[in-house]
Amino acid sequence: MSKSSFYLVIIFAVLIIIAGCTTTVEQDEISDQEAIEEIEEKEQGNSDSKEFESGEDESKSKDQQTEDNNSEQKPKALYKVNETNWKVESLTESEQNIVLLTIDDAPDKYSADMADALNELGAGAIFFVNGHFIESEKGQADLKKIHDMGFEIGNHTMNHPNLKELSEEEQYREIVELNDLIEEVIGERPRFFRAPFGANTAYSESVVRDEGMILMNWTYGYDWEAEYMEKEALADIMVNTPLLTNGANILMHDREWTMEAIKDIVTGLKEKGYDIVDPREIKGLE
Repeated sequence: MSKSSFYLVIIFAVLIIIAGCTTTVEQDEISDQEAIEEIEEKEQGNSDSKEFESGEDESKSKDQQTEDNNSEQKPKALYKVNETNWKVESLTESEQNIVLLTIDDAPDKYSADMADALNELGAGAIFFVNGHFIESEKGQADLKKIHDMGFEIGNHTMNHPNLKELSEEEQYREIVELNDLIEEVIGERPRFFRAPFGANTAYSESVVRDEGMILMNWTYGYDWEAEYMEKEALADIMVNTPLLTNGANILMHDREWTMEAIKDIVTGLKEKGYDIVDPREIKGLE
């Protein structure tokens, strides 16, 4: 072998060795890069999982908070309406005498002022609404004001008819259309229903229950009788009538003389030892 051939062999061998080393380094670099990418993928997966779990926990937390808030906002049921005599009864053993205040034909001219007076005295009441009074902007504003003050709103039909004189279809419209209208104004449907003149029918009662409302008549009231259409006479009879007994369900109306007498009525009831029921604490339908 010549000297030049020998050098060529040496150079070729060196090139082969260098090429092998380069391949090994590249493979190592590829392997290292793959390992890094795998670690990053795992970390990203863990991060996504944690974010999902965190989001899930946050969602659960918000749902729980909403439930807790709703629970806090919803008063505890302390009373029920006895549909055999329309009295309000305590669900717990109590020697405290109670009465319920209700106001029909709202919100005509005086309901908002009556609500102000009751609110000043810390007395609750149910305002039973006639639909034709809340077809105007003023009527809707008065209804919203009364509701926003914390008073319960009841259904007293759209047009105050005698339900016994109507067809089933007409009865349905009188009740359900008013519920729809009330919901549009205050954001919720009423829990109570009182038929005009206390005249219920088997069909109207079924509609009322399907709507989730409590049927309610009354135990006494006087403000539609001519001899009590003035402040002093009305306040006196409402407080001193023999019909005032524990659980009395007192009926009043949106009338000027009733508005003028309402503070004296509430004060007189309290002086006789009666607590005014908060209607929000009356048990709803099962």
